[in-house]
Amino acid sequence: MSDHAFENTYDLSNEQIDLLTEAEDAMVAFDLGKAERILLAMLEQEEECIPVLNNLAHLYGRHFSDFEKAVEYYDQVLALEPDNAWARDARRRYQRYVGRD
Repeated sequence: MSDHAFENTYDLSNEQIDLLTEAEDAMVAFDLGKAERILLAMLEQEEECIPVLNNLAHLYGRHFSDFEKAVEYYDQVLALEPDNAWARDARRRYQRYVGRD
Protein backbone atom coordinates (compact mmCIF):
# COMPACT_ATOMS: atom_id res chain seq x y z
CA MET A 1 0.00 0.00 0.00
CA SER A 2 1.07 3.53 -0.65
CA ASP A 3 1.53 6.25 1.89
CA HIS A 4 0.56 9.54 0.26
CA ALA A 5 1.26 12.95 1.78
CA PHE A 6 -1.80 14.72 0.41
CA GLU A 7 -5.49 14.83 1.09
CA ASN A 8 -7.33 12.24 -0.99
CA THR A 9 -10.12 14.62 -2.01
CA TYR A 10 -11.63 12.24 -4.56
CA ASP A 11 -11.50 9.16 -2.31
CA LEU A 12 -9.24 7.30 -4.72
CA SER A 13 -8.08 3.80 -3.93
CA ASN A 14 -4.38 3.19 -3.32
CA GLU A 15 -4.27 1.40 -6.66
CA GLN A 16 -5.75 4.44 -8.44
CA ILE A 17 -3.26 6.75 -6.73
CA ASP A 18 -0.38 4.47 -7.70
CA LEU A 19 -1.57 4.33 -11.31
CA LEU A 20 -2.02 8.10 -11.48
CA THR A 21 1.49 8.54 -10.10
CA GLU A 22 2.82 6.09 -12.68
CA ALA A 23 1.02 7.95 -15.48
CA GLU A 24 2.29 11.32 -14.27
CA ASP A 25 5.84 9.96 -13.99
CA ALA A 26 5.53 8.63 -17.54
CA MET A 27 4.47 12.09 -18.75
CA VAL A 28 7.47 13.67 -17.04
CA ALA A 29 9.72 11.07 -18.72
CA PHE A 30 7.98 11.74 -22.07
CA ASP A 31 6.76 8.15 -22.25
CA LEU A 32 3.48 9.56 -23.47
CA GLY A 33 2.11 6.34 -24.92
CA LYS A 34 2.48 4.64 -21.56
CA ALA A 35 0.80 7.55 -19.78
CA GLU A 36 -2.08 7.46 -22.24
CA ARG A 37 -2.54 3.68 -21.91
CA ILE A 38 -2.65 3.88 -18.11
CA LEU A 39 -5.10 6.79 -18.03
CA LEU A 40 -7.43 5.34 -20.66
CA ALA A 41 -7.49 1.99 -18.82
CA MET A 42 -8.32 3.83 -15.60
CA LEU A 43 -11.09 5.74 -17.37
CA GLU A 44 -12.62 2.43 -18.51
CA GLN A 45 -12.83 1.40 -14.86
CA GLU A 46 -14.24 4.72 -13.62
CA GLU A 47 -15.71 7.05 -16.25
CA GLU A 48 -16.18 9.96 -13.85
CA CYS A 49 -12.78 10.00 -12.17
CA ILE A 50 -11.91 13.69 -12.19
CA PRO A 51 -8.14 13.26 -11.66
CA VAL A 52 -7.98 10.87 -14.62
CA LEU A 53 -10.04 13.20 -16.82
CA ASN A 54 -7.84 16.16 -15.84
CA ASN A 55 -4.66 14.24 -16.58
CA LEU A 56 -5.98 13.07 -19.94
CA ALA A 57 -6.95 16.62 -20.85
CA HIS A 58 -3.48 17.81 -19.88
CA LEU A 59 -1.82 14.99 -21.83
CA TYR A 60 -3.80 15.66 -25.00
CA GLY A 61 -3.51 19.43 -24.79
CA ARG A 62 0.07 19.94 -23.71
CA HIS A 63 1.83 16.87 -25.08
CA PHE A 64 -0.21 15.76 -28.10
CA SER A 65 -1.50 19.20 -29.17
CA ASP A 66 -4.91 17.59 -29.64
CA PHE A 67 -6.72 20.65 -28.35
CA GLU A 68 -10.19 19.44 -29.33
CA LYS A 69 -9.78 16.28 -27.25
CA ALA A 70 -8.32 18.28 -24.36
CA VAL A 71 -11.37 20.56 -24.39
CA GLU A 72 -13.68 17.54 -24.46
CA TYR A 73 -12.04 16.06 -21.36
CA TYR A 74 -12.12 19.39 -19.55
CA ASP A 75 -15.82 19.68 -20.48
CA GLN A 76 -16.39 16.33 -18.76
CA VAL A 77 -14.56 17.53 -15.66
CA LEU A 78 -16.65 20.70 -15.54
CA ALA A 79 -19.89 18.77 -16.04
CA LEU A 80 -19.01 16.80 -12.90
CA GLU A 81 -17.42 19.64 -10.97
CA PRO A 82 -18.58 23.05 -12.28
CA ASP A 83 -16.49 25.01 -9.78
CA ASN A 84 -13.18 23.44 -10.84
CA ALA A 85 -11.27 26.64 -11.63
CA TRP A 86 -8.14 24.83 -12.77
CA ALA A 87 -10.05 22.84 -15.41
CA ARG A 88 -12.02 25.92 -16.47
CA ASP A 89 -8.83 27.97 -16.98
CA ALA A 90 -7.04 25.18 -18.83
CA ARG A 91 -10.08 24.58 -21.05
CA ARG A 92 -10.23 28.27 -21.90
CA ARG A 93 -6.57 28.16 -22.96
CA TYR A 94 -7.20 25.30 -25.40
CA GLN A 95 -10.52 26.63 -26.66
CA ARG A 96 -8.62 29.44 -28.36
CA TYR A 97 -6.99 26.88 -30.64
CA VAL A 98 -10.19 25.10 -31.61
CA GLY A 99 -12.42 28.13 -32.00
CA ARG A 100 -14.88 27.15 -29.25
CA ASP A 101 -15.97 29.63 -26.62
